[in-house]
Amino acid sequence: MNRILIVEDEVVIRQALRRLLGRHGYSVSEAGSVAEAEAHFGLTDFDLIIADLRLPGEPGTAIIAKAQPVPVLMMTSYASVRSAVESMQMGAVDYIAKPFDHDEMLLIVERILRQNALARQNQALKSDLSRAYPVAGMVGQSPAMREVFEHIRKVAPTDATVLILGESGTGKELVARAVHEQSGRRDAPIIAVNCAAIPSGLIESELFGHEKGAFTGAVGTHRGLVEAADGGTLFLDEAGELPPEAQARLLRVIQEGEIRRVGSTQVRHVRVRLIAATHRDLQQCVKDGSFRGDLYYRLRVVEIRLPPLRERGDDILELARMLLEKARQRLNRPPVAFTPEALERLRQYPWPGNVRELENTLERALILAEGPLIGPNLLAIEEPATSGQPLSLDDYFRRFVRENEGRMTETELARCLDISRKTLWERRHRLGVPRVKG
Repeated sequence: MNRILIVEDEVVIRQALRRLLGRHGYSVSEAGSVAEAEAHFGLTDFDLIIADLRLPGEPGTAIIAKAQPVPVLMMTSYASVRSAVESMQMGAVDYIAKPFDHDEMLLIVERILRQNALARQNQALKSDLSRAYPVAGMVGQSPAMREVFEHIRKVAPTDATVLILGESGTGKELVARAVHEQSGRRDAPIIAVNCAAIPSGLIESELFGHEKGAFTGAVGTHRGLVEAADGGTLFLDEAGELPPEAQARLLRVIQEGEIRRVGSTQVRHVRVRLIAATHRDLQQCVKDGSFRGDLYYRLRVVEIRLPPLRERGDDILELARMLLEKARQRLNRPPVAFTPEALERLRQYPWPGNVRELENTLERALILAEGPLIGPNLLAIEEPATSGQPLSLDDYFRRFVRENEGRMTETELARCLDISRKTLWERRHRLGVPRVKG
């Protein structure tokens, strides 16, 4: 439900406008001046502010800067080209003269809110474009991937909560985005959150927001990511890392569509489709007591399991060709191809790091290539073990870190492994792989 604030000193006009907007499904708050609005509300909590130009104390235009980026619609009984131009120059999104026609007001409000929603979506898309995904889309003809595609097709049109399971680097975020793009929420943003990358002490504030003064360092009101996803989709990657307090709050979002910012007593309503992903065994986490059972069953209304790359057969070769071409275009290199021996090595290698390891391997080979062919030596991956047993994830971690720590920072290592720096440090300590001092 869109939230609108009316700032108007004439009580009759203010109440009439509140009734008009309320009848058409908007959540409306009101104030008689800019100072009153600041005292009683967080201005950035609203989707639209409608303010009179002439108010006691500060003029209505003063709220434009205070409420950014919330759009402000100015209204006045002193209609003139000059006042309209001045308001727009100060950042007002539009201008309406009093007395106004009710239908005209409703049309302007609907247009502003629609444009604002599109702007949020475009901003989310711009952020997406700046990130390097493993592939531009999901590919594969293996039975396991066909089953994934079928699950996506069936669940996407619903609002059901989805739990995506799979090893790190298998493309869980791609599945979440495919579900969103094929849903009725495709015109609203999808907000992706890596729960493992946010310190446990800050996760509640990041997800649910906080009020000014809620804790040390909370110098202003913060709108959380759940609110930012209102009307769209919230994707929680590595949801198994959520601390108990955040799990309890998330359960309420699913059950009641309600959130409460840290430090606030006010309940806010949101309409969010939740998609969660994890590489952990959540059933075991429930048994261990580290994950709430009621939240687990709420998350897994529909469960999608992504197969590891080693179980996808010839999909590996299709992916390898696509990723190589993507890297070639990005690095502006001439056309290249795999030798038959390289294709066989790609096919037989167990890929403990999945698609992300494949992408990094191919980019390194392309950089080192001096001709039109990439052979097995350029891939720099081990031949399959004679025992037929693939590397464990811990063994892969040890090997990857030791091979690359001399040329990569800790931040780069963590990014390639799709973990946080904190997790990288903890895993180094647990597996006995100390950091080499340069």
